[in-house]
Amino acid sequence: MNMHLSIGPLVALIAGILILVMPRMLNYIVAFYLIIVGVIGLFGGGFNFR
Repeated sequence: MNMHLSIGPLVALIAGILILVMPRMLNYIVAFYLIIVGVIGLFGGGFNFR
């Protein structure tokens, strides 16, 4: 069984957990999430880890 891990959903999961743990950091977490997703989108989101 092959399992492929995309970086976009992984970043979203980490951001969601951080928002639950540290709600005061919401602005920074959302900003970093948007920057990371934007950079991934610009450079072709074909990064898959096996």
